[in-house]
Amino acid sequence: MMSLEEISDRLEIQQLLVDYASAIDERRFDDLDRIFTPDAYIDYRAMGGVDGPYPQVKVWLTEVLPNFPAYCHLIGNFDIRLAGDTATGRTMCLNPMQLSDDGTLLFCALWYDDEFIRTADGWRLTRRVEVKCLDKLL
Repeated sequence: MMSLEEISDRLEIQQLLVDYASAIDERRFDDLDRIFTPDAYIDYRAMGGVDGPYPQVKVWLTEVLPNFPAYCHLIGNFDIRLAGDTATGRTMCLNPMQLSDDGTLLFCALWYDDEFIRTADGWRLTRRVEVKCLDKLL
């Protein structure tokens, strides 16, 4: 049986993941500062992006994502593994992205493989790596 602390930690991490998706989809990129640690590593290469330290990847996001007229992240299947003040997780993401004004869509299906740390300000992502789903299913 889970303790109240474990339930609380899991819910806080799950909300952090929802906050990430909302910040990206609503183009509130500065909100990502409350989601990632300043020294976090992010790897978006599996879906055609970049990898590197959070501050560099944040700049890339602010430059690239406005080129898409619309996109949205549907996340779920939260698999969170707690280990004291750290945790790992795998979250499924389905992300249709509008490529042009004519409605052409790119459909991204992926997992986020994440590492988290508890900070004085709550849980934060320290590492995020995208892994393609459909390559594994085909």
